[in-house]
Amino acid sequence: MSAPADPASGVAPRPATDPEILAILVAAVDQAWPRPVVTAAPAPAPSNWRFSGRWWATPLPLRRDRPGARR
Repeated sequence: MSAPADPASGVAPRPATDPEILAILVAAVDQAWPRPVVTAAPAPAPSNWRFSGRWWATPLPLRRDRPGARR
């Protein structure tokens, strides 16, 4: 015969859990739960890209003398 259901919720109370079974369940969940892993970010690869050939790479006095400029 089962225990009478709670009239408010309609759910029968559960029997008390054996502490040994509870410890086994807690240990299983603890082993299955993922652990956070801290990894170091890899160092960025050195870049060989330079500003050569760009208008802003020329020295300032050379940029002041623009072709077609009125004097």
